[in-house]
Amino acid sequence: MADPLHLLMVCTGNICRSPMAERLAQDYARRRGRAIEVASGSVMGLDGHPAHKHAVAVLKELGLDLSDHRSQPITRALIDEADYVLVMEYAHAAALRERFPHADERILLLGHFGGRDEIADPLGSWRRRYRISRDEIKRCVEAFIDQLPVAGA
Repeated sequence: MADPLHLLMVCTGNICRSPMAERLAQDYARRRGRAIEVASGSVMGLDGHPAHKHAVAVLKELGLDLSDHRSQPITRALIDEADYVLVMEYAHAAALRERFPHADERILLLGHFGGRDEIADPLGSWRRRYRISRDEIKRCVEAFIDQLPVAGA
C-alpha cells in the first residue's frame, strides 16, 4: 500500500474550523478508502485548548467526536510533514508563507474547493453559524479529496 497523503488543516486558534475540517477529512477519507492522514493547527499559537463546544456539538450531529481535540501551534515539523496545507483565510496563508517560504506551493485556501474564498470564523456566533461553517467545510474537504489522484490509478 502506498504511503498515506498528509493534510494539515489550519485556522486562527485551532478550536473551531480546522478541527472540524480535520475530523471531516478523516471521516470522508476513511469512507472513501483513501490513505490520508490529517492534522490541524493554529497560526495564533494556541496550545492545549479544547474545541469550541458548538464545534463539538455540530460534529456530533454527524456522528463525529471532537471532544478529545486539543489545539496545537503550527510548527515546522507539521508543515514539513504535510503534502497539502489547507487554510481558512488569506491571512493564514500569508502568515504561513512568511514563516515557511519553502512550503509556498503546498499552501492552499480550502474554500477554493467549494467555489468560495475564505471560510468565515464562527467563533462568537450561535450554534446555527457553526452548522453553516461545518457544512461549508464538509463540501470543500470532500471536493478537495475527490480531486486528489488515487494511488495506483
